Amino acid sequence: MFSPPDTTAEANAGATAPPGAASIPAGAGGLGRRERMVLAAVAALLAVLLFWLRGGLHPAAPLERLARQSPDLTTALSNGRPTLVEFYADWCEACRAMAPAMETIEQKRRGALDVVLLNVDNPRWQPELERYAVNGIPQLELFDAGGHSVGRSIGARRPEELEALTTALVEARPLPQLVGVGATSSLEEVPGSSSASAASGGGGAGSGPSGAADRPAGSDAATRDGSGATAAAIAGSPPTAQPGRRAAIGPRSHG
Repeated sequence: MFSPPDTTAEANAGATAPPGAASIPAGAGGLGRRERMVLAAVAALLAVLLFWLRGGLHPAAPLERLARQSPDLTTALSNGRPTLVEFYADWCEACRAMAPAMETIEQKRRGALDVVLLNVDNPRWQPELERYAVNGIPQLELFDAGGHSVGRSIGARRPEELEALTTALVEARPLPQLVGVGATSSLEEVPGSSSASAASGGGGAGSGPSGAADRPAGSDAATRDGSGATAAAIAGSPPTAQPGRRAAIGPRSHG
């Protein structure tokens, strides 16, 4: 009398392949461990290469890197190093064009100079936008090692101009005479703050390398206080904005 196999293995062993069909060894239909490891390594390498290419070819990549590693403004102005502050926006073509040179400056001067980027579209920096009368970008604010404002630059700067500006900051020398750059007078410092509302020197509106946004007519007029000190408006800069009355910064405002 025929009795069924005692185990599943025996049943499988008893099964025969159809006539003319070859038996398939166990595991022959899949990849081996070594092949799977090679494929995983190739996939990881391709992912890294794709990520690098996307970051390296994207025009805003240097600007994004600078913004991510930018130190806090309060810390930068109190750590005993000069500071270069740039007001920028992601949509600003002049800011993106200047970003590689700014990144080079940051890497070259690291430890001797702080580079701080403030996005004008971030509401967090509204007080700074009003304090430094930011109505067009890129705008650079220059501070000495004591955190005191020593000058301002309006519009995009060529690499050699950025080098000259930062060299003057690091070596505590007067700023170079460039169109759109003005040096801040200590008489114009606001008591209790490290900023100045006006500076002297420079050229006319829109005459800088980037063609900065035009300022209102009459903004070049000098003002006098009771002591007779004169504060001339900085070249290319609109008059100091009053709280709540800062002109909106839009795509037409950048260089």
